[in-house]
Amino acid sequence: MNLLRVFFALAVFGGSMLTFVNAKPEYAKKEKKACTYCHPAGKMKELTDAGKYYKEHDHSLEGYTAPVAQ
Repeated sequence: MNLLRVFFALAVFGGSMLTFVNAKPEYAKKEKKACTYCHPAGKMKELTDAGKYYKEHDHSLEGYTAPVAQ
């Protein structure tokens, strides 16, 4: 039973990593940010506010200030 749980956990983790294949890893590397900085977790085709800024400002986060969490 424990082996089945481990296998299931690995399958879920591996499946979740497939969504990162669509993102541009060179952007994450260039900006030194995780993919989820510009994309909501598990929704790589959508953009966060930071991702929208990045897209609209010639693929640069220069001048971007993240909103302050309250």
